[in-house]
Amino acid sequence: MIMQWAQQQGFPLYRWACAGAAQNGHFELLQWLHANGCPWDEWTCCHAAENGHLEMLQWLRENDCPWDEKTCRHAAKNGHLEILKWARANGYPWDEFTCHDAASNGHLEILKWARANGCPWTLATCDFAAGSGHLEVLKWAHENGCPWGSRACAAAAGNGHLELGS
Repeated sequence: MIMQWAQQQGFPLYRWACAGAAQNGHFELLQWLHANGCPWDEWTCCHAAENGHLEMLQWLRENDCPWDEKTCRHAAKNGHLEILKWARANGYPWDEFTCHDAASNGHLEILKWARANGCPWTLATCDFAAGSGHLEVLKWAHENGCPWGSRACAAAAGNGHLELGS
């Protein structure tokens, strides 16, 4: 394995190695990196969540890997509702960017679940939905009290979404 050889040659283990292993689902490599003292940070959990690696995320939590709001945000961004539910049930924080990223990527079910469970949103939620052409998401957000302003129409126009501006 390249990482073993690099360590034998004295190359330092850098925190992005753990994040990269997590992002691409290389669980055995991540475990090896951790066992060999490679540092990790919030991005490791974030990347595991982003790509739907629940077992890995559970292991990271058991091994005290740091986390922050990015974990929930990136689960929402890529449509991983089960990961988002697990993360929230296990104390992972979230912020308005969870709703923004769900809206931006058209994940209406995630947006609905997040709002039903108290996730904050701002007018940027509508801006991102409009700018990305997700009319159903925009309609639902507006009908459910999400603030919006002229930037939503500007975002839709700027990205050529005629159906949003009419």
